[in-house]
Amino acid sequence: QVQLAESGGGLVQAGASMRLSCVANGRALNTLGMGWFRQDLGKEREFVAAISWNHESYYADSVKDRFDISRDNGKNTLYLQMNSLKPEDTAVYYCAADITPWNTGLHSDDYTYWGQGTQVTVSS
Repeated sequence: QVQLAESGGGLVQAGASMRLSCVANGRALNTLGMGWFRQDLGKEREFVAAISWNHESYYADSVKDRFDISRDNGKNTLYLQMNSLKPEDTAVYYCAADITPWNTGLHSDDYTYWGQGTQVTVSS
């Protein structure tokens, strides 16, 4: 069993930066494929970014060149650095994990474990 806990959300103005963190407990992070998803009110959950155990990463087109996903396996922590934030980035952001270390899936069904989510609100 893997427990995930996100932190770092909040309210910022457009153009600002923010870093989300996700601490994994119950399994070593280097044995997990990890991802970030987000969901705004009334919308479906969407893929943001994913990273494999060996740091191979993928991004949604909407965040490419603005967001950076990284992992510190020694601290069992996943990060999402978000720059040049836009109002359309407003959503609840979820950390996700799968026990397949090379998993970099783009769909919610590709992941087994989920955090409780952290709200990110970007004002215009």
